Amino acid sequence: MKHNFFRVLLGVCSFLPLLVSAQSFTALTGQTLNVPTSSVPFLNFTPDARSGALGEAGVALGDADANAIFWNPSKLVFAKQDKGASISYTPWLRELIGDMYYTYLSGYSKVGKNSVVGGSLMYFDLGTVNFTTATGVAAGTFNSREYAITATFAQRLSRNFSLGVDLKYLNSNLASGSSTPGLKPGATAAADISAFYRNEVRDNASGKGLGWAFGGMISNLGGRINYGGTERYFIPTNLRLGTAVTLFADQYNKFNFVVDVNKLMVPTPNIQNVNGAQVNLNAGKNYFSSVFGSFADAPGGFGEEIREFTLSTGIEYWYNQQFAVRAGYFGESNLKGGRKYVTTGLGLRLQDRFGVDFSYLLPVQQGSPLSQTFRISLILNLNGANNLFREEDVSGDTDN
Repeated sequence: MKHNFFRVLLGVCSFLPLLVSAQSFTALTGQTLNVPTSSVPFLNFTPDARSGALGEAGVALGDADANAIFWNPSKLVFAKQDKGASISYTPWLRELIGDMYYTYLSGYSKVGKNSVVGGSLMYFDLGTVNFTTATGVAAGTFNSREYAITATFAQRLSRNFSLGVDLKYLNSNLASGSSTPGLKPGATAAADISAFYRNEVRDNASGKGLGWAFGGMISNLGGRINYGGTERYFIPTNLRLGTAVTLFADQYNKFNFVVDVNKLMVPTPNIQNVNGAQVNLNAGKNYFSSVFGSFADAPGGFGEEIREFTLSTGIEYWYNQQFAVRAGYFGESNLKGGRKYVTTGLGLRLQDRFGVDFSYLLPVQQGSPLSQTFRISLILNLNGANNLFREEDVSGDTDN
């Protein structure tokens, strides 16, 4: 295969600090780093520009739109609109590769006072790969691609609390049909489970007040994926917990403050020398022991487990629910990948029906492959002014 196939590995492993076949390697300091990795990492790529500008936080972010299917579908029962849709586009690794991108299409509809259904498509195009034989003869090209199709249902259980679930099918076709024998597309099914609570206290006359929300989601609970050999790879099961605080300054100005923490629920490699051979002691466990045991399997103990959490935080200013300015920060331990970047962006809403969001990523360190990453999202809302299922109908009274 030609060197261009490196683009496939780079795209698939772009969230890792180094492209290595082993999951445990030695840093320049001589310290062994155990970095949890998975297949199909695109499932955890931030799809939309709004959260992309907030340090990639969104599990508890209010004013839900169709992108909540990715972040926390249970938020959709509190959406101001009865129906909504969104499409987002992100060129990926622009500094290194010119034809790699992913796009996200999502939509939802309220089907009662307390219920919402929806769906989404995430498509990741890794670009065209040129293949050659061992002697350098051209052996054709292949377009590597991955996608996930999701169906969503959310239910309000009380005035301020809701649950949601996603069911998804994912497919990863990295080089099936190329000159590589035995390679086939990988496919599996997965599910997401989410919860959301929100409340607010606000003076109707002045508009001043305070709102708060909590959200949680376990995403990509599903089977391992196989590409035709004997190995079966974990998909990126992820725990996301977050909170949001909204400060209403008056009728026209408000600030949202959001914080998310994430933990990749896959086994941490624990490479040890056993009888002269390098053995991963965390390999060979069953699925549930591997995924739910990922909170206590780091060879460095509790201190190393804490380093496997990433932090996303952001602040968002809205004027009259029409114009937004956003900024955020994403941080990860240097021993677990070292991704650190600042994010910023803008948002515009027109007549509560149409919207556009833009975000831009600024890595803290020079030379990052994520440099110049931008996202753009288009939002469509329906029945914004005359909701079919008003919140007052749910509880019989209005908010404070």
